[in-house]
Amino acid sequence: MPGLIGKKVGMTSVFSADGKNIPCTVVEAGPCVVTQVKTVEKDGYAAVQLAYDEKKTKHTSAPLQGHFEKAGTTPKKKLVEFPADFDGELKLGDTVTLSDVFTEDVTYVDVTGTSKGKGFQGVVKRHGFAGVGGQTHGQHNRLRHPGSMGASSWPSRVLPGMRMAGHMGNERVKVFNLQVMKVIPENNLIVLKGSVPGARGSYLILEA
Repeated sequence: MPGLIGKKVGMTSVFSADGKNIPCTVVEAGPCVVTQVKTVEKDGYAAVQLAYDEKKTKHTSAPLQGHFEKAGTTPKKKLVEFPADFDGELKLGDTVTLSDVFTEDVTYVDVTGTSKGKGFQGVVKRHGFAGVGGQTHGQHNRLRHPGSMGASSWPSRVLPGMRMAGHMGNERVKVFNLQVMKVIPENNLIVLKGSVPGARGSYLILEA
């Protein structure tokens, strides 16, 4: 199995062998249930759909209730498809745990999540602009403004793609090669070096 669905628990720190304090993220990964197995003959491509986190039946649509009943499991909140050909290794209703995916051989993982939404932000926060500068020569309230945006007589417009103020965050972000610091299979926890996108309690996709 190439990956697993998880949930961000929060951040902590661990000490390395040489005494350095390393910031880490704790992720609750799995257990996940196989709710659909796609094949090349039937669907045109091979993939396995995993489901994670319990959901009340009254909050689940009728088609999804039938989908979960077919797999012999209760309704779940998060569904993710992992493209891979398992040649019959996984079947409907099988449970995939943390120890099934992240063995001792796995030392680095890729994590996908949704970043924190920061609303409408200016160019200083959104793009790292330095601002206009000091308040001399008649400038007023211009410290965090974008400044000039281009020429005047030609092309007499703002060109597309110009870095400007706008909506920031709440985007799908993938972080590559996060080091696995510790795996606690009895509690379905994995400790990763560094930060992962999203707030506490947000869903993550972990790929080995």
